[in-house]
Amino acid sequence: MHKFSSCDGCQLAFLNLGEDLLTLFELFDVRHFAEAGPVEPGAGVDISFIEGSISTPDELERIREVRAHSRYLVTIGACATAGGVQALRNLADSADWMAAIYTSPEHIGTLASVAPVSEYVKVDMELWGCPVNSRQLLAAIGSLLAGVVPRDEPDSVCLECKRQGHACVMVTRGLACMGPVTRTGCGALCPGVNRGCYGCYGPCEKSSTEVLAHWFSGLGLRPEQIARRFLAFTPEAPAFYSAGRSRLPPDD
Repeated sequence: MHKFSSCDGCQLAFLNLGEDLLTLFELFDVRHFAEAGPVEPGAGVDISFIEGSISTPDELERIREVRAHSRYLVTIGACATAGGVQALRNLADSADWMAAIYTSPEHIGTLASVAPVSEYVKVDMELWGCPVNSRQLLAAIGSLLAGVVPRDEPDSVCLECKRQGHACVMVTRGLACMGPVTRTGCGALCPGVNRGCYGCYGPCEKSSTEVLAHWFSGLGLRPEQIARRFLAFTPEAPAFYSAGRSRLPPDD
């Protein structure tokens, strides 16, 4: 387990497995997982899990080293798969705000933009979410252990709502909801408590982003508000990137 630019939430999804995590530690030789104890970042391994996006020259060098030492590389969470919230700096002049925040910005080493891991190295599997779902982690690990390809879950949150019997919050309450274009995995958490989906699992298969943007406009959202719905959690996911950037004011 390797951490890059992130909040550690996806590593906590591992730790929150509790007794299941102990079972995993019996099935695997865990070589590097700093938050859980073992530290050996350069070890050769069968599977490397990557949390976080690539935002500094040091991280770019490290991810290439991890890829070279890994048979399979699995990215977990919104940051590793689509840039995460830190990729929002791609929408602004980062030099300006660093100068406004830091007394010596010349000592801050960053890449020109924040990018998902797949921008730089081959990724064998992606698990989306903010944070990633512990159930999906277990399912993916179990599949890899059995020597089969892990099952992707490209369905939309809308289908999950129907499976669980949740009423559509966009139809019944007039709430802007990203569920129609967002992949499931969270168990329809937000609609389940009568809130609109925030899109933290990234785009589902065949996301009709323009149709949803039209619905949002009908609900009274301004173009820049619609843009921020698409760019909040997975701003570098192509489907959300194009839908969001096209609606930002020219100076954003």
